[in-house]
Amino acid sequence: MRDQASDIGDAWLDEPVTELPRAAAQRPDGQLPMAGAAAGRRDATRNRTRVLAAAQRLLSDSGIAAVDIREVARAAGVGVGTVYRGFGDKAGLVAALLDERERIFQEHLLSGPPPLGPGGPPRDRLVAFLHALADMTDENLPLLRALHGAKRDARFHVGAYRAWRWHATILITDAAPQIDAAWFAELLLAPLAADLYHHQRYELGISRERLQRNLEHAVDAVLAPPAVPGDARSS
Repeated sequence: MRDQASDIGDAWLDEPVTELPRAAAQRPDGQLPMAGAAAGRRDATRNRTRVLAAAQRLLSDSGIAAVDIREVARAAGVGVGTVYRGFGDKAGLVAALLDERERIFQEHLLSGPPPLGPGGPPRDRLVAFLHALADMTDENLPLLRALHGAKRDARFHVGAYRAWRWHATILITDAAPQIDAAWFAELLLAPLAADLYHHQRYELGISRERLQRNLEHAVDAVLAPPAVPGDARSS
């Protein structure tokens, strides 16, 4: 599992930021785009790429504290207003830094090899998913803590968390349709909340490998068949 997750690991912070091409807006037949508007979009795309690359360099060199709007603007060679217009605030900038990492992770879930990708038993896929998510949390913990700490309950309202919850819910439903899959999905994801993960790793001294073993045990406990009344195991 670690080998598979390593494809989307620490090296991400050292790679240049790239933007996925956006679909062009539909125009009526015969209507040409205005040259000035096209140039403006190119400038905005170029500035966004420069800002993200600068933020990434500051993060790699000096840590999350260095990812300050003014410092990022200075390093990117753009105005502070350009950064605010493009990202809103520091939380928006941090979220943008995480977007590419999360996109790669989603690609592994949707089309990668099993057990993380399609094709394996739901129990094995759920374990692989939580192990890979623990890897991603560990490797991007400063960014995640900054993002989730910027706004109250931010973790629960970003698109990535909703996707992780949905994915876990589907796998739990397939493996144990008799239980409340959505609730147990939240339960299994809870130890990977950034602040709780930091507490476990750096205050309690729990290794990543131990956390991953415990997540696997939690999956097996959640998916275990209900005890039969009168069974010695239920007494």
